[in-house]
Amino acid sequence: MEIEGPFRISVMENPEKAGYELHLEFTEAFQALPAEAQAEQMRDYIAALKTGILDLGEDSRDGRGMATIRQIAEQLYPYIEAGDLALEETIVVEIAPDSPLASFVPGTHTPN
Repeated sequence: MEIEGPFRISVMENPEKAGYELHLEFTEAFQALPAEAQAEQMRDYIAALKTGILDLGEDSRDGRGMATIRQIAEQLYPYIEAGDLALEETIVVEIAPDSPLASFVPGTHTPN
């Protein structure tokens, strides 16, 4: 399930240590919005993620991935609402090789 949101997400290998990184880049359209509209769009995005998680089930692979992105979006929300986030910057989230998140990276698996 794909939900259009205020940022693009890509997965990159971490060149300096084992593991991967999630790179979040806010879209140009989101950056161009007034601060109030940015906050509203982020709230709508978080609500859409919550609905998607319920539809897919929290235990499904896609549901867990959406839950992770929802948590990140919820953490970013207060900064977006306050206008305290440089939206032109790339946000990097490190994923350790033994993290459950690593299972979302094609070609990897996590130990049981």
